[in-house]
Amino acid sequence: MRTLTDLPEIPMFAASDVDPYAFLRDLRAQTPLARGPLGMTLALRHRHLDLVTSGQTRQIETETKIMQGISSGPIFDFVDTAMLFANDDAHRRRRAPITRTFAFKLMDAMRPKVIAIASELVTERLGKGPIDFVGEIAAQVPARIIAEILGILRADLPVFMQWIEDTAEALGFIDVSRREKIEASLLAFNAYVGDLLESRRHAPQEDFLSDYIAATTAGGELTEQEIRTQVVGLILAGSDTTRGSLCMTLAQLLAHPEQWRAFCADPDGHKRGVVNEGLRYEPIISAIPRVALQDIEIDGYTVPAGGIVAVSILSVLRDPDVYADPETFDITRTDHPRWHPVFGAGAHRCAGEALARAEMEETLATIARLAPDTEMVGAFPKLAPGAIRKIDQMKVALK
Repeated sequence: MRTLTDLPEIPMFAASDVDPYAFLRDLRAQTPLARGPLGMTLALRHRHLDLVTSGQTRQIETETKIMQGISSGPIFDFVDTAMLFANDDAHRRRRAPITRTFAFKLMDAMRPKVIAIASELVTERLGKGPIDFVGEIAAQVPARIIAEILGILRADLPVFMQWIEDTAEALGFIDVSRREKIEASLLAFNAYVGDLLESRRHAPQEDFLSDYIAATTAGGELTEQEIRTQVVGLILAGSDTTRGSLCMTLAQLLAHPEQWRAFCADPDGHKRGVVNEGLRYEPIISAIPRVALQDIEIDGYTVPAGGIVAVSILSVLRDPDVYADPETFDITRTDHPRWHPVFGAGAHRCAGEALARAEMEETLATIARLAPDTEMVGAFPKLAPGAIRKIDQMKVALK
């Protein structure tokens, strides 16, 4: 019987000279599994997504925070009360009101708002030379859309966006040297959302927050902290990932001029394919970690009960069993599965998928329409290693 210790070990990809995709391509040819950091088992094939939905595993809860010595305080409390890190009844209670109010049709109806915001941002910068695409476009669109949904004043956006940038780190392993800053921002963010919720209780409107409050009141199953945390978590989960995905998808389009020209010639016809391929080729989410509820046999290896098994999204999205010529960026690809793996699977599939798609598709289509001669300026952007991979920089000239 093969044991997990026989598996090759996978690096953290922190070194700039290590190409994670090339490494994983070679690794997949040798083994279906690998040993990851912190003793986890890393599953490399698309078929391993069944581990997320089979009932043999559960979502990681507070384990990663405890590993870092965080067992109390704002970061721990956030993770402990968020639906993203909950299982079974706690997850059902926390997710149900969000699912009912953050509905697909409602989020898809935000597309005209996305187009208006993206058009304003792009038009203001046309012909103005190099811009910081990360901060001036990619971060602005999801922040302004969520501000529209929540009724946040435009004047509050700068500090709101800073809270998002700081507190998004709470979703994964944190830089412990920044713990104090993250927790201060998390407290301020929670207080701000709490005030928004209270204002809707006193003066309901025809909007998401008022509907969410009605749903949580009708259910009567959530504490005030849980109600607030789900809104904060929804904002964080969507903002950070959408920002990076917008950047890397545009970067790949500009690096493939023939595909960029095809997109510019028919933005609406290609926008869904562009986003599907951008999310596949350079995913911001690197893995889906799970805890084994029992001994699980995977391709001849046994992961013990209580062990951590992570499905490598970086590897899954280039699995040749699913994608033809997986190392090639191709916006006309027709072999995407119905459910894109980057949004997760099963009960924990991303609740904000429809909004993220609307933001990405309409922003990129707007750039293609208004600025078809856009050029990359300076270094190609890179993604840092981590559960949520952060972009380092990206400069473009819109023209």
